[in-house]
Amino acid sequence: MHIWHQAVTLEEVKPVVEVAMLHHLGIELVAMGDDWLKGRMPVDERTRQPAGLLHGGATCVLGESLASIASALCVDLNTHGVVGTEISASHIRSAKEGWVYGTCRPFHLGRRNHVWDVRVTDGEETLISAIRMTAAILAY
Repeated sequence: MHIWHQAVTLEEVKPVVEVAMLHHLGIELVAMGDDWLKGRMPVDERTRQPAGLLHGGATCVLGESLASIASALCVDLNTHGVVGTEISASHIRSAKEGWVYGTCRPFHLGRRNHVWDVRVTDGEETLISAIRMTAAILAY
């Protein structure tokens, strides 16, 4: 099922992550389909906690960023804006190095809010975190 407001390619969406926190953390968009968006984030000095493990807050940034971008792709940005209103994360495992990958899929797409499930895995597809993010859809 195609959920995006208009046809868009991954190459057209990629520049969104070249600013602010997403750029600083090294977050990249790597794939998208008709109803999902996938990104990745390095596990390095920018995203590790002092104990050397992936920081849960960085994992939440990856999840919220993917969900926010996906919500923005679902609305007409000439008439509506998107803001995150709630996020919950269950950190199942951690990582020490390499990349973590987040795949974002819709749980609910309403007129006033979107709810997204983001599954964060390591390079071996082992579950790292399960994230749910809610975005409010605001009319201008």
